[in-house]
Amino acid sequence: MKLLITGGAGFIGSNFILYWMKKYPQDQIVNLDKLTYAGNLENLKDVEKNPNYQFIKGDICDKQVVATAMNGVDIVVHFAAESHVDRSILSPEEFIKTNVEGTLVLLEEARKNKTRFHHVSTDEVFGSLELGTEDKFNEQTAYDPSSPYSASKAGSDHLVRAYHRTYDLPVTISNSSNNFGPFHFPEKFIPLAITNLMEGKKIPIYGQGNQVRDWLYVEDHCRGIDLIVRKGKIGQTYCLGGMTDDISNLRVAKMIAKIMEKDLDNLEYIKDRPGHDVRYAIDWTKAKNELGYFPQFSFEQYLKKTIEWYQEHEDWWKRVKSGSYQDYYKKQYGDK
Repeated sequence: MKLLITGGAGFIGSNFILYWMKKYPQDQIVNLDKLTYAGNLENLKDVEKNPNYQFIKGDICDKQVVATAMNGVDIVVHFAAESHVDRSILSPEEFIKTNVEGTLVLLEEARKNKTRFHHVSTDEVFGSLELGTEDKFNEQTAYDPSSPYSASKAGSDHLVRAYHRTYDLPVTISNSSNNFGPFHFPEKFIPLAITNLMEGKKIPIYGQGNQVRDWLYVEDHCRGIDLIVRKGKIGQTYCLGGMTDDISNLRVAKMIAKIMEKDLDNLEYIKDRPGHDVRYAIDWTKAKNELGYFPQFSFEQYLKKTIEWYQEHEDWWKRVKSGSYQDYYKKQYGDK
């Protein structure tokens, strides 16, 4: 089988490529990535010389590039997206362009070729849940996005469904909760907390830190997508989560500090961001019952594993924080 992975140099996309090539070494993978600030080809050093792997630098909004990348492909797994909420608040235009217009370009090419299409989305399209309730997002939850980022992802989800209903394009969608794990860009909460403590800095906490997230270890997410690709029903959406109980950002920060043997005075409370969603929680019963999906370990076990990874890969995250990681493309592929 030949797969096109969009955004394969990003955090989740690169983990997925490494996961897939290890599990299905006979398959071919084309990685299409624009290499924006969050795209890091160093993540893929282990496979870059594999004859079954091909990297194409390009924008999913470029119709010609997309046509070339999708040639002979059996399935598209679409990760490529602008994804940082804070950045979307400061500059929403790029999020609409990439997440909505880029998805449209991909869908059009998939329609021409009748290519199977899996769209990777987020639980943020559902908005926010109230603290202290038992409510959880599921596949029937109405969309209620809170930020330009989540609104753009909601738009792309609707496009994917429309292409299935109007053109009978074989699609599936997954809405996942917040991912964490190896290669996570250190502007995001968990890797920022870990690397800040390693640098002798404090962990920034929005507001009072009472926000709740459903944390999903990235390898479990990759396994969930694998199950959807192989066993999921065409036209269906699957929610993928990692938790069964609520955990606040403040508690996560305290757990990180405790594991790393740091005092709690290393937490710093900062002004909350506009429109900050208070609580996310996912009911992943459908994926469990239909596909056999479930997280393999506990959140605390995965958190310890993630901390160990950042401690063992200090050179990687320091290059990311300094920006020097972006030189890797020029070194490996030339200044094209």
